[in-house]
Amino acid sequence: MKIALSSIAEQQLLDGHRFYESQSEGIGDYFLDSLMADIDSLHIYGGVHALFFDKYHRLQAKRFPFSIYYRVEGDVIKVYAILDNRRDPNWIRKNLSPP
Repeated sequence: MKIALSSIAEQQLLDGHRFYESQSEGIGDYFLDSLMADIDSLHIYGGVHALFFDKYHRLQAKRFPFSIYYRVEGDVIKVYAILDNRRDPNWIRKNLSPP
């Protein structure tokens, strides 16, 4: 299966990198490496995660408080959003890009 990130998900990764890098040099790179490893795991585990908001699978990142919201669309796993778990669930729902 192919994994595709929406432009919104790419921007959210960069925003997370920028935030963690501002906290301490090098943590932003660790954030990106960790999240990309989680996203790469979708090659094996794509589609097995619980559904949230009736349409998105949610993979919780292993090392950071973020979740990866995705859908399996044919032979493509489309990542729609990478959002901070500490946010209000209503905010998360509003910030998921429409499929």
